[in-house]
Amino acid sequence: VQLQASGGGLVQAGESLKLSCAASGSKFRVDDMGWYRQAPGMQRDLVATITSGGSTNYADSVRGRFTISRDNARNTVYLQMNSLKPEDTAVYYCNADWVHYGDVITAARGWGQGTLVTVSS
Repeated sequence: VQLQASGGGLVQAGESLKLSCAASGSKFRVDDMGWYRQAPGMQRDLVATITSGGSTNYADSVRGRFTISRDNARNTVYLQMNSLKPEDTAVYYCNADWVHYGDVITAARGWGQGTLVTVSS
């Protein structure tokens, strides 16, 4: 299973961006999905998560401004980011837990390649 993220870019403070991350492969089921971010010189931190049933969790720093959603039919998770601030500047990574139904049923967690979001003041 591979995760492909897209949607990053350069915006001004107060503007919006929407990130997407699609899981692809064969014979798999995606469970929890989420977004994390890593600013230069900092650790990777949780932004938001969403279960397969749609329950969400947000970091305090983004609650009320960001919305995570998913399309289970497309195995895709989205992050709508509104009222962006310069401190939101980071590389954003998507994350997913999945089950692969191969010759052996395996469960794994993986990461997308990251997409850069830059917010200018």
